[in-house]
Amino acid sequence: MPPSPPTSVPGGAHLPANDTPAGTAQMLPPLHSLVAWPPAELDGWLRRTQERLNVRAFGLPHLNLRAPFRTPLGSRDLVSVFRHLLAETPPFEVQILGWKQLPNALMLECERPPELLALHRRALGAVPSSQAPYDGDSYMPHLTLALGILPWAEAHLWEEVRHLTPPVSHFTVTALSLTREMRGEVQELHTFPLGERGIV
Repeated sequence: MPPSPPTSVPGGAHLPANDTPAGTAQMLPPLHSLVAWPPAELDGWLRRTQERLNVRAFGLPHLNLRAPFRTPLGSRDLVSVFRHLLAETPPFEVQILGWKQLPNALMLECERPPELLALHRRALGAVPSSQAPYDGDSYMPHLTLALGILPWAEAHLWEEVRHLTPPVSHFTVTALSLTREMRGEVQELHTFPLGERGIV
């Protein structure tokens, strides 16, 4: 039996950030993100669920501290800026609230405690950059299960996931990573341990 067609197309995830005329993509700086990785148990569970439902997100499961952005700064300068920004940032807890459905997307929504919002705002102001419409006041920390869900599959997928319970209800973030999108792949440029001032 041939494999079933995909029910999501993750390439649609970055349409707002990449909404540029044809032929200009090579002129733009790459997209960067500041992300937290979920613990192995939750990461594996999300990947297995994606495989079972035949859906995809963009890159490995992660929580954005800010949405993908473009900046004139190079990688070395970005690492230096975020190293300074995060030098005295302590580890923090992420509380999972439950499933959330948006047009063409499914995700695990997370709580917005004051310390996480403050860190998000510091990250937004750290470098000259573009800003996505879902940053700032609209920032919603989350772990994406599926992006680019095709309209005919939305109701079916919601019924599949809305009763699923993730293996953990919260986790501690002890490090953040600066990532870069290159040719459709997400590369990890640098990892910053939290609460460990002076580590490079």
